[in-house]
Amino acid sequence: MSRIVEKYAELPKPLRKPLWQWWHRTMNKYDSENAANFMNYGYESLNGDPRLKLVNGDETDRYCIQLYDHVVNRADLKGKKVLEVGSGRGGGASYISRYFKPESYIGMDISESSIAFCNNHYKVDGLSFKHGIAEKLPFEDNTFDFVVNVESARCYSDMQAFFNEVYRVLKDDGKLLIADMIYPKELEEFNARIARSKFRKQRETNISKNVVTALEKDSERREHLIDTKAPKILRKSFKTFAGTLGTSRYNNFADGTFQYWSFELAK
Repeated sequence: MSRIVEKYAELPKPLRKPLWQWWHRTMNKYDSENAANFMNYGYESLNGDPRLKLVNGDETDRYCIQLYDHVVNRADLKGKKVLEVGSGRGGGASYISRYFKPESYIGMDISESSIAFCNNHYKVDGLSFKHGIAEKLPFEDNTFDFVVNVESARCYSDMQAFFNEVYRVLKDDGKLLIADMIYPKELEEFNARIARSKFRKQRETNISKNVVTALEKDSERREHLIDTKAPKILRKSFKTFAGTLGTSRYNNFADGTFQYWSFELAK
């Protein structure tokens, strides 16, 4: 199972959607108290920037929150309409809604169980969650000021369709704020998809070292959470998925097999 988790995005396209939905249902089953409300690999500043100020309840998820903050903190989201595609367990949607004060924030995900989970657990003004498919967004043209996408796009069955759909639903001056892991050999094609969708690249940053440092600092917490929540038969798979120290996923980041990039793309 851990090998399937590691190579999820390389599986045949018809298998990705049901496997992803099964994975979310499994997480929701074993973590109904929302102890793991983030699913990303995290971010840690390496250049001495001031430490992000968080309220006490958010400190546990600092590194995962810092990744979301890195993705959006150069954008003025206050009073804007924001869509997150691939909102997962909803932690990022809650953080951005509470700290950046958009007019509305819709977290959309392919997993219906995760959408039900999020709508039940998060009570934040302007925040809602909706089921949908990234390659066929259930929204009108020119609806959103910003679209956020964190660690999700590489798993889609048609990434080009996703970029095209985001371009469609953004307003004329809208932006896509995106971060994901990418094999170095895939970077050229990733950039080609951006160009084909007519986005203008305003910022791109290789944050691989930031992600590796975050995983190192957050590994103990992740392992403890998995050991206390997951059944023993699934713990190895969950740890691979979480990128804890010593797993193939962590090693792939540490040795450069995987890179991690963030982008700001303008319509």
